[in-house]
Amino acid sequence: MQWMYERGDLARDGWESVVDGSIDGWAHTGLRVAVLADGDAIDLPAGDVERIVVPLAGSFSISWTDAEQRDGTTALSGRRSVFDGPTDVLYMGAGTACVLSGAGRVAVAEASTTAVHPTRHVAAEEIPVELRGAGRSSRQVHNFGTPDALDAAKLIVCEVVTPAENWSSYPAHKHDEHLPGAESRLEEIYYFESAVSKGLEASTAADPFGMFATYSSPAGEIDINAIVRTGDIALVPFGYHGPAVAAPGYDLYYLNVMAGPDHERVWNISDDPAHAWIRQSWEGQDIDPRLPYVGPTASQTNIRTNAEGQQ
Repeated sequence: MQWMYERGDLARDGWESVVDGSIDGWAHTGLRVAVLADGDAIDLPAGDVERIVVPLAGSFSISWTDAEQRDGTTALSGRRSVFDGPTDVLYMGAGTACVLSGAGRVAVAEASTTAVHPTRHVAAEEIPVELRGAGRSSRQVHNFGTPDALDAAKLIVCEVVTPAENWSSYPAHKHDEHLPGAESRLEEIYYFESAVSKGLEASTAADPFGMFATYSSPAGEIDINAIVRTGDIALVPFGYHGPAVAAPGYDLYYLNVMAGPDHERVWNISDDPAHAWIRQSWEGQDIDPRLPYVGPTASQTNIRTNAEGQQ
């Protein structure tokens, strides 16, 4: 089966990329990515699906009608790019229809569910920002859609920024077995972007990229060893995944979308036993001083460090 897709491979119905149940072997999560110009609009019909709208670059407006026929319009201020700190997002529960308009690049994370949860606009300054790892394993995580931050049915969503030359999603880990309190079953989507690292002046011929890998576990066979660029998507139905590596000169971003069949909405992982010891090696190392990446007007009051985070 194919689990790695280059930008545009999954284009459909006005979307640059669509991940959904039409992909063989995929069942629980979805992702839509679009590029809109002023005056463009795109419809998302109501259904057995919950969604989070995530501006990648630009600002957007969402007119919505929820399962109880309440109407609303939410403006998302957005951001200049995914490397300019967190953005405000909009969560919409199952049974909500909406029209999305604006100018820029936008992602819509999805998960299949019939459970109805209330619509919520999460402001950028509310979003928990973690500086995870240490040294060359330092990365920045925006936890706007994780269980501690958002009331949702199935969706678990976050985004990760990895500065040039750093590693993230490391040690490699998995979440493909139901082991209460230890590991949960979650499909995972990685949507990537890459750009010239902050503060560098690059040639006009620069071609930003990173690298991403997966490998098999007892739950299934998978083997991704890919160069990734803006718009590329990796699907992880099972198996160990990581590292994601930012090449010298280029920062790497990815949006993670997770959901699964377990009753409890929880994000529990198991490190590859061969590499779990790496976490202890971070003790005594400082967070990469280039972090945090924040926008020109962003607050740093909601930032904390966490050496044990997984992504």
